[in-house]
Amino acid sequence: MTQVIYDGTYEGWLTAVFEIYEYKLKDVVFARDEASNALLFSNIHIVSTDSIKADRVLDGLKKRLTPTGFAHLYYAFLSELNQMEETLFRFVSYAFSSSINIEQDLGNNDVLNVKKAAHLSGKESHRMKAFVRFKLTKDELYYAIVEPDCNVLPIIQNHFKNRYADQRWLIYDAKRKYGIYYDLENVSTVELKFDSDTSSSKFLAEICDEDEEFFQNLWRRYFSSVNIESRKNTKLHLQHMPKRYWKNLTEKIPDLKK
Repeated sequence: MTQVIYDGTYEGWLTAVFEIYEYKLKDVVFARDEASNALLFSNIHIVSTDSIKADRVLDGLKKRLTPTGFAHLYYAFLSELNQMEETLFRFVSYAFSSSINIEQDLGNNDVLNVKKAAHLSGKESHRMKAFVRFKLTKDELYYAIVEPDCNVLPIIQNHFKNRYADQRWLIYDAKRKYGIYYDLENVSTVELKFDSDTSSSKFLAEICDEDEEFFQNLWRRYFSSVNIESRKNTKLHLQHMPKRYWKNLTEKIPDLKK
């Protein structure tokens, strides 16, 4: 067995795929950044991300997959489900070895699991577009904190760039400790230490615009006023807005202690 260690990026994983074929590695297991102690007697192959090798794999996949299937591969990678890198590698190997398109072969577990994982990332990105709540700082930066189940910031960045093109903003993933920052021209990835506990009045007073707390309270009152108690359906509400997202939703912060 060979542990293939890469940097955790999609480009790094594609480079790893290229080198598995290049060096004829067998029984591969992927690891991010460092070797797993659970596989003490395995061989180790360390991958240095190479855009040329990654592009060669992508070019080959474009010839064998539809645009939808090609996108599903990336979305499935971003799902970060357990052993997804191995599942994706088997999917890619199947695609390269087949003379026909494999995307509808749902009897194959790897094809089915890639499709399910891609759907999961797509669903999570859709939720993030609806659940991002920006706050305004004193230096006119709009920031939001999210904790999605999947790594969806790369998927949603164009949506927010187009929708909020006239203001600087930062969306920070507290689970993965990185964010995407828009400077009125480009979106870039940033890594920073960020306090995700933003609900306190002390925090708001220190970094937020002086009117921010007023507008947050105004939004909470509006949200409360449009709810019709007689039509309340808690089960349906939780289905569309799961409670795990509430800690970063302005309108839900007063309900967290219930």
